[in-house]
Amino acid sequence: MPVVDVDPDELRYLTGHDEKDDDELKSDLFDLGLEFEGWTEDDEFQLEFAPDRLDRLSVEGVARSLRYHYGDDRGVEVPNTNSADWTIEVEDQPDERPYVTGAIVRGLDLDEAALESLIQLQEKLHATMGRKRAKGAIGVHDLTMLKGDSVTDETGKSITYTSADPDEATFVPLDADAEMTPSEVIDSHETGQTYGDLVADFDRVPAIYDAIGLFSFPPVINGRRTEVSVDSRDLFIEMTGTDQWTIDHMCNIVCYALAARGGQVEKVDVSYADDAPGEYAGKTLERPDFTVRTKTVTHDRIESILGVSLDSREVIDYAERAGLDATETESDDGVAYEVEIPPYRVDVIHPLDIIDDIGRALGFNSLEPTYPDVSTVGGRHDRSRLEDAARDALVGLGFEDLLNFHMINEAENFERMGLSPDNTGGDAVGLADPVTIQEPYSEDYTILRTWALPSIMMVLENNTHRSYPQDLAEIGLAAGLDDSENTGVAEHRTVAAALARTDASYEDAKARLQALADAFDKDLETPPTTHPSFIDGRAAEVVLDGESVGVIGEIHPKVLVEHDLELPVAAFEFRLDALE
Repeated sequence: MPVVDVDPDELRYLTGHDEKDDDELKSDLFDLGLEFEGWTEDDEFQLEFAPDRLDRLSVEGVARSLRYHYGDDRGVEVPNTNSADWTIEVEDQPDERPYVTGAIVRGLDLDEAALESLIQLQEKLHATMGRKRAKGAIGVHDLTMLKGDSVTDETGKSITYTSADPDEATFVPLDADAEMTPSEVIDSHETGQTYGDLVADFDRVPAIYDAIGLFSFPPVINGRRTEVSVDSRDLFIEMTGTDQWTIDHMCNIVCYALAARGGQVEKVDVSYADDAPGEYAGKTLERPDFTVRTKTVTHDRIESILGVSLDSREVIDYAERAGLDATETESDDGVAYEVEIPPYRVDVIHPLDIIDDIGRALGFNSLEPTYPDVSTVGGRHDRSRLEDAARDALVGLGFEDLLNFHMINEAENFERMGLSPDNTGGDAVGLADPVTIQEPYSEDYTILRTWALPSIMMVLENNTHRSYPQDLAEIGLAAGLDDSENTGVAEHRTVAAALARTDASYEDAKARLQALADAFDKDLETPPTTHPSFIDGRAAEVVLDGESVGVIGEIHPKVLVEHDLELPVAAFEFRLDALE
């Protein structure tokens, strides 16, 4: 989950609530779904939050949510914007990165805290919505250092988003003192080595020019000439990417954050050439796009989901306290609401998202549990009873019970475990064809995991600072593609466990597994096998009542090194339904 560093003093300043102490702020933030994770070395809050609320990636966004929570602000807020004086001319740009957007923000009074917040917002948006700059990258420049060309009608200024020969174009990049070509930046500059792979295969690389010359090499690095400092008052924001919607909404989030610092947003025209790739060829877009979207939600559905009775006036009130605007209307299903959504909200895609906002404004802690109006009382499913029994047995054997995310990425699920994602569909545990998420929020969660052991290894990797031994177990979901299923996906519950200790061995893991099998009156056999995640000669199949259901062994040293583990790990994994 994303973690954002927030200065509590900045929160008090931006919300106008100096009377709030740290504990009160933590409690208020928890009501918004922001969890306090600890303190930084600079005495700032470390806040963890769900990755859907990207508008809260900065202290300005968190403060805005708190002001709504306190009732100081209500309804949809849209910053005033001045008319466009600058144009981004788009011509001969790389087909692989065809889109650009931008904005100008004037009249800022940046201090160190505001500048650090802007840099953090830029980095967090890159990591999340920008897919580590692959889908969208942000450049922020000191406007006074730009010299614009005259646009066609000679009433404004322009810069050009185009492409450049990586071995001929030159500029002085950030953190450098001499001119470099894009190829030299990719080869020898620290930032270029980190992000150069994004454009390494391009014949011509993305480039942004003004009348002086090249000043930005997106998505890799900006030029030193336009570097932003605390003395900068007017900023030029440009974003390039592979999707116009993504970079436009990234731009909105940045503009809202700077407007909260007193900046005046000014529009920029984005003029695509007639032969530009993509659907905007020959069009001129006015950006930033602060269009307010609307969605409809019925009154009955709000009451049904939240389980409370509300009148129309209360619904509108809670919507406004959530930063939305609602107008009562009629639909085929009775009373409904046309709800306006602010431009910085990228997470509202369904009426249920609106109901969630209304519920948070109401206060989920204030909801009283009630029995559903049905004729029977629910009970545990047999599978749930089996899962609880297996979990109790594992805890009794000394394992600490885990609950990990069912989503993961291919590198964690396959490559870091010694498996090849190109050879999926084999018999080895974990080699199922993965279920891929079409539009993932983060590159960390792109598939459903095919087995649970990678999740446990990630926990061990993140807990190397903890004392040993660490005996961890999880019972959870695993899935893979299967054409024989109606849904095309085969899901199953899996049991995974690992022993991380100086003397961990195959024998230790088998002793625990044998005790678990005995608890369920199952006959256990462990014939030798090979598996890329385990050491040859120290791995075996898990066979329960004559059926091969899993694998057990000592984790391969290459996998241990990949996870920064300096002591042996023995582990096993098998299907939960084998214990039935």
